[in-house]
Amino acid sequence: MAGEPDAFVFLGKRGGFLRGNNFRREARWADALKEMGVKGLHFHDLRHTGNTLAAQSGASLADLKARMGHDSDRAALIYQHATRDADQKIADALSARVEDERGRTMASGRPHRLE
Repeated sequence: MAGEPDAFVFLGKRGGFLRGNNFRREARWADALKEMGVKGLHFHDLRHTGNTLAAQSGASLADLKARMGHDSDRAALIYQHATRDADQKIADALSARVEDERGRTMASGRPHRLE
């Protein structure tokens, strides 16, 4: 149903799900791109962007596979691009963990075991 959180954005003439082989024609994809002033955007580009953003938000491999409808780890790994931003977040988290453990050691006078 329209307005539902899981409603389809593009529907066929009878309100049904569009398949890949009829999507461009039924959804009038070229007209929509032209109206937005966008050139060269393929529908699959939206899927790639959505899955890349999901991966960057912290989605696990299992989350991505479920979201994409794939059983293959290889397919889901495509969307987990390494980025400088992700590398910096990892480094910051590791630094925070080390500083936290250092603080515990200083407070107790004995080393704390990392878990």
